[in-house]
Amino acid sequence: MTPFDLKDRVAIVTGAMGLLGREHCSALLEAGASVVVADLDHAATTTYAGELAEAYEGRAFGVGVDVGAAESVAAMTADVLKRFDRVDILVNNAAIDDKVESPKLALELSRFENYPLESWEKLLRVNLTGAFLCCQSIAPRMAAQKRGSIINIASTYGLVAPQQNLYLDREGKQRFFKSPAYPVSKAGLLQLTRFLASYYGASGVRANSLSPGGVQNAQDEDFQTNYSSRVPLQRMADKGDYRGALVFLASDASSYMTGANLVVDGGWTAW
Repeated sequence: MTPFDLKDRVAIVTGAMGLLGREHCSALLEAGASVVVADLDHAATTTYAGELAEAYEGRAFGVGVDVGAAESVAAMTADVLKRFDRVDILVNNAAIDDKVESPKLALELSRFENYPLESWEKLLRVNLTGAFLCCQSIAPRMAAQKRGSIINIASTYGLVAPQQNLYLDREGKQRFFKSPAYPVSKAGLLQLTRFLASYYGASGVRANSLSPGGVQNAQDEDFQTNYSSRVPLQRMADKGDYRGALVFLASDASSYMTGANLVVDGGWTAW
């Protein structure tokens, strides 16, 4: 198992307070890495990192960051380098999805014809520009080290279009539509990965994407049934189903892998 060992490696995980972000942090810590827990809410992030530090020999460090703001990303990078003097792994996990506060407005506002420009720009700023800014700030440091692994958390919706009939209720009525911004942002992330792989390959920096499928997270029964019926494994993912894939991409076990997209979706994109 030595190729999977991350001892003495320093990892940054953005969006670390989210459902998968927490799993990413724990997986990297269990593999031996020191982990920078980075998210928008500085106080909550610091508290959570403190809990992880107690459980993992002090190897977790919290920092607040707005990935869509260049100055905030630069400050995060400076904090990390001051503390560790290196970055070996960058997990670009920070992302948002559309949320319509009023269920009565969800259907009409989510229609493509009515989708707000403000929502489009906000989602792209976090999901895609955020990854761009983090890579722009951190990848040069990796290149100077002649070593690094960038992992962009994409989605099956970066590969295929959303199936809008997933969002039907049991009477067959459309509750809302999946917006165009989320799949577009994830597709852009895949191409950013390829660009980074070719740009930094000679410097020893690898860039790969991890495309998860849908994760079970207290969705309503109709959605879970609709989703599971379209997956060969007949279920949604558990939140821990991506831990092994993440450690693989972060570690020397994937040392000859760059510019690739690792799809872990229960077979969603197989048919």
